[in-house]
Amino acid sequence: MSWFSTNYEKATLGGAVAVALGLAYLGFSKINGVDDDFGASPKGAGNNNTAVASAELVPKSIASLEVDRAWQQGVTPTGRAVDLFTGVPLFVPSATPDKPLDPITGPMIHDPIPNTWWLENRLDPGFADSPTRDPDKDGFSNMEEFKAKSNPNDPQSIPSLIAKLKYIKDESLAWVIVPGYPSEQGCDFRYENSKSQKIKTDIAKQVMPGENIFDLPPVKDRFKFLRTEVRKIMNERLKYESDVTFAVIEDQRPNKKGTLYEFQAPLSDQLFKENLKFDRTAIFSLEALGMSGKEFKVEEKTSFALPPENEKKDYFTKEVTPEAVTIEYTTPSGEKQSIQIGKGQMPAITE
Repeated sequence: MSWFSTNYEKATLGGAVAVALGLAYLGFSKINGVDDDFGASPKGAGNNNTAVASAELVPKSIASLEVDRAWQQGVTPTGRAVDLFTGVPLFVPSATPDKPLDPITGPMIHDPIPNTWWLENRLDPGFADSPTRDPDKDGFSNMEEFKAKSNPNDPQSIPSLIAKLKYIKDESLAWVIVPGYPSEQGCDFRYENSKSQKIKTDIAKQVMPGENIFDLPPVKDRFKFLRTEVRKIMNERLKYESDVTFAVIEDQRPNKKGTLYEFQAPLSDQLFKENLKFDRTAIFSLEALGMSGKEFKVEEKTSFALPPENEKKDYFTKEVTPEAVTIEYTTPSGEKQSIQIGKGQMPAITE
């Protein structure tokens, strides 16, 4: 048996020791050669301060986390609590711009409208013309809606439309009835108007009391001859009284039915003009609901609606003249009321 076979463990141990010594030498030699392999050396001494910037704020931040973070309700300078997300100093008086104005407890921005009205209706009172603005475009200003207690943001909620009725002008037809000489057989008549229309009764057939006078348009069956009356009239020129005969005539037109007219019989040319009568029509426009400038006509003593296409006719023209028109209507409280509207104007009301 060979020596290696009998001394295997010793040979193995000796080889391992030799390898270990070789590796140790190699490692030591590499450490000593670092300066040769990496010859660059740092420039300068560097910053020796190891402190963390703003480190002093850390304790404060930690302490702030322990503070109660519940939001507190805002308060105005006058002590009034407001919503958390509502700005408080919204307005300042022009006289004292350095002092904020509380829109709730402060003086009215636009007298007589309370400041709360603007806030309740979500409208901006911060303009000089805020009272005259019309946010819902119904033809009524904020001031008019406030006075009428209507909703300024709802075009269906409006004051009384009579407040926006404008009288443009009148359209009038002048006319006269000229009686002839009355007798026991009746009387003859002549009709004339400002359109140069003339109608005469048949002289051979006198009109008797109780009969309609004319049987031709435009006044067919309109006028009824009622009677004649004799009165003593002072002649201002001659200064003496004389007997004068009058023909009493009743209007049969629907809007004037029952109206009585008296004309001297016979009627002289000198009295022609002072005996003129008129059929008048008012020309209006409704300055609201998008109808501004659109004219419509209403005969005197007839009912009409607002807007004019409505079926319910709540308004009545009592009198029409070139200068003004008188309208009768029912107020929201149920009372009958009459107002006069001058030519080119609207009534000074808001209900």
